[in-house]
Amino acid sequence: MSHRYTGVGWTRQKKRYDGIVLAFALLYVTAFAAITLATQVSVTAETVVIRASGSLAFLMLTLALLIGPLARLDSRFLPLLYNRRHLGVATFLVALVHGLFSLVQFHSQGVLHPVVSVLVGDGSFMGNGPLPFQPFGVAALVVLFLMAATSHDFWLANLGPTLWKALHMGVYPAYVALLAHVGFGALQSEGKMILWPALGAAALAVFGTHVAAGFKEAPVDRPLPLVERQGRVRLVAANHIPEGRAVIVRLGGERVAVFRNGDQISCVSNVCRHQMGPLGEGRIVDGCITCPWHGYQYDPVTGCSPPPYTERIETWNVVIEDGYVWADPEPNPLGTPARVATHRLDGEA
Repeated sequence: MSHRYTGVGWTRQKKRYDGIVLAFALLYVTAFAAITLATQVSVTAETVVIRASGSLAFLMLTLALLIGPLARLDSRFLPLLYNRRHLGVATFLVALVHGLFSLVQFHSQGVLHPVVSVLVGDGSFMGNGPLPFQPFGVAALVVLFLMAATSHDFWLANLGPTLWKALHMGVYPAYVALLAHVGFGALQSEGKMILWPALGAAALAVFGTHVAAGFKEAPVDRPLPLVERQGRVRLVAANHIPEGRAVIVRLGGERVAVFRNGDQISCVSNVCRHQMGPLGEGRIVDGCITCPWHGYQYDPVTGCSPPPYTERIETWNVVIEDGYVWADPEPNPLGTPARVATHRLDGEA
């Protein structure tokens, strides 16, 4: 990360990812337009654009929200996670097309300012008629804009991971608002009741996969019997740590990752400084702990990223006794080399 803005590095993976997103969007819009024009001969081109872009934005946001929990449930989905921000920005751009065409088509000819007309022109929350749906769409679009505008690492570095993450968690209220926008709008006012099951299935898929991922993660956060000796806390049996990987445990109320790098055992924070990714689900690459989300690396002894990067994570001193890894309860100062332990998988320390 950098506190100064730098251009996006268009790696081969990013180009491939964005190419697939663009191809999917073009294929969807083309198919949608062809089917609509073939079945509704009186429909206008503007209406086709509005419907195609709106449904595409909803579908893309649904897919974006599915990627995270799917990657937690099955690591084979991780490649989709690496550049998910690109999918988020593309979703905002598609949603913006939908919003602008709707603004011109339905709100540009009245006496009210178009933006005011969007907010008050389709009913009232206090009335007896149908609930207004356009304010929900506006709210979702605003959140998507804020996320897209702050998607670059420049904003992540300057806002800080905690604030940046909190801002981007707004995608969930945005999705709920989008469900309301579609449910109170197209499916209700236009009589497309047949699409209600599809809307329900999308919502169930998103929230269902998040619940499933939460259940899978729950054992890691379950408090274990605290065993202390000489001021140290017992973490995990050393033989349970696979080569080049980690076991995630709790220490002092937070997750830590106990890594094996050959015969060397070390303990570091489980939180990547980039986007708070789960370091313990990564592996050792070229002697460095490598985050599974975006490949950020850290020295397992010092917790420092290799130059020229400056990110640092917490480390804990560890020893091996009776076949178990024991750690000091408090982390070392950032950047301080930790005391690591030596242990062979045959059980000899």
